[in-house]
Amino acid sequence: MKKTNIVLITAGIIIIVLGVYFFTKKSPEAVPVAQNPEVIATTTKTAVEKPVDKTKIVLGASIEKRDIVAYHYGTGAKELLFVGGIHGGYEWNTSLLAYELMDYLKANPTVIPANIKVTVIPVLNPDGLNKVVGTTDRFTEADVSPSKDVVISGRFNANKVDLSRNFDCKWQSKGVWMETTVSGGANAFSEPESQAFKNYVEKNSPVAVVVWYSSAGGVFSSSCEDVILPETKALTPVQSV
Repeated sequence: MKKTNIVLITAGIIIIVLGVYFFTKKSPEAVPVAQNPEVIATTTKTAVEKPVDKTKIVLGASIEKRDIVAYHYGTGAKELLFVGGIHGGYEWNTSLLAYELMDYLKANPTVIPANIKVTVIPVLNPDGLNKVVGTTDRFTEADVSPSKDVVISGRFNANKVDLSRNFDCKWQSKGVWMETTVSGGANAFSEPESQAFKNYVEKNSPVAVVVWYSSAGGVFSSSCEDVILPETKALTPVQSV
């Protein structure tokens, strides 16, 4: 056999062997993620080291499963709690006010004293707000429904309960609002929205709670059984502004 033929045959065998090797060998890229130890190690490491966002927490969910969210500013031991949107879309301006406060605190963090933490719940009644403005997130006045009936319906949660009448101070199953009978719920804190608020206050014990309403044009002390706490009197020395 000629030397040239031997070289060609040998080269052919090498090419075939290499072809079979590379054809049958699995590329590392083809290994499923679940079987790739390098990917698993990287994924696990990332999950462990991912920082927890402590500036935003979900307190609970509304009847229609919309999140009730609180936002924190500052890290002091004394907590001030501000609440908007208890009457949802009927008092949509209280939620807008809450969002404006959040914008201000985010842009000016140094205005918060070192011993204070400010918490804002912009929307306690997300279902009612969504009915009127189409969202529970940021919105503008232009998003508000022009229908008076829709705006009024947004006062209540999805169970048609007036949440400000669902708390346990002198609770009643029915109340009167503007000569209209409204529901206070099946019992005190029967609604998931007011329950989420109750749980948060009991767990965190804020030193003061400010709840925004609209239309009345005044600042009013909250009381139960006609007893106003000294701390409340200090925050509300006048009854109107």
